[in-house]
Amino acid sequence: MVKKKKVPERKCIVTNEMRPKKELIRVVRNKEGEVFVDPSGKKNGRGAYLSKDKEVIDQAKQTNVLNRTFNTEIDESLYEDLLQVIEGTYHES
Repeated sequence: MVKKKKVPERKCIVTNEMRPKKELIRVVRNKEGEVFVDPSGKKNGRGAYLSKDKEVIDQAKQTNVLNRTFNTEIDESLYEDLLQVIEGTYHES
């Protein structure tokens, strides 16, 4: 019998749904307090996950869920980066 490899799941902080990690976008706050998109999912820091859905990103922006999660002010540009990830046009700076 072949054992199926466990698919890592994470919870979207907007919808509270458990989904495979690959279907989510990771946002990270590092020790310096910088908050940024982490497409690789491997950067150090506190991570939070959002579904790859424009409506979810808009909802996150309206409800300031990232501000509460990371206990800091989130820059508008982060939401632009998230939308670019969904569209496939995001390039790490």
